[in-house]
Amino acid sequence: MAKNSRYRALFSSDWSECLAPSGPFDCIFFNYPDLKEPLTQVFRQYTSNVISLGEAIHRIETLMPGPVTEAMMDAYLDAAYGTYPGAAEFIHWCGENDILFMLNTTGMRGYYQRVLAKGLLPHVPALSAHPFISYPEGPTDPHIFLPLLEIQDKAANSAAVAEKYGISAGRIMVMGDSGGDGPHFAWGAQMNALLIASRPKASLEKYCAHRGIAIHHRIGTADEPNIANFMDMIPWVEAYLAGTEPPGKAHS
Repeated sequence: MAKNSRYRALFSSDWSECLAPSGPFDCIFFNYPDLKEPLTQVFRQYTSNVISLGEAIHRIETLMPGPVTEAMMDAYLDAAYGTYPGAAEFIHWCGENDILFMLNTTGMRGYYQRVLAKGLLPHVPALSAHPFISYPEGPTDPHIFLPLLEIQDKAANSAAVAEKYGISAGRIMVMGDSGGDGPHFAWGAQMNALLIASRPKASLEKYCAHRGIAIHHRIGTADEPNIANFMDMIPWVEAYLAGTEPPGKAHS
């Protein structure tokens, strides 16, 4: 581990429909309601690995009639922000226990900048997100921002943060929900990471099954996303870091 690093592990998590019931483009069609149907279709296509994230953003750029300003983003958050149970509490727990919690998502950088500026989440040390909507840097921004331009960048950005802080294989946890998280899970499997599926969709189950990737834990279901609390993951994390539950065996 790096000499000046206080972190003993990395927890890298998706956001949209994983930590929260929202999608990455909700802030856009909240302000431009006519775009809801086409943007929802684009979201489903890239999270199912039908089109690339780059192609998705290109399609969105051609549809948008104007920007999403900070005031427009704040209006969306005031009206619609929410997370699944225990999300903020788990992020706080990670910080208190020297685990670097990283948001690693195809969502827009500006969304998370405003979420953190409004105090809706505890401090997040690292953010991997798309820069399509971004605002000037502020004091509550994560210390590390890594642009995520394609799905494969999730793995590359997690690897970069792990290397920066000297976090080795076997000290990494990855959480996601859809096939778009598949390449991140594949990298995690190579790193002996603990793999957690939150409200897993069939696309993630299929991606992992076809490649022999063991999902170690599942929390919540796509049909009933609010039935589980992220604080229930703490025993899994502690067992993994203690070496009493090595990855490789799948659990329900």
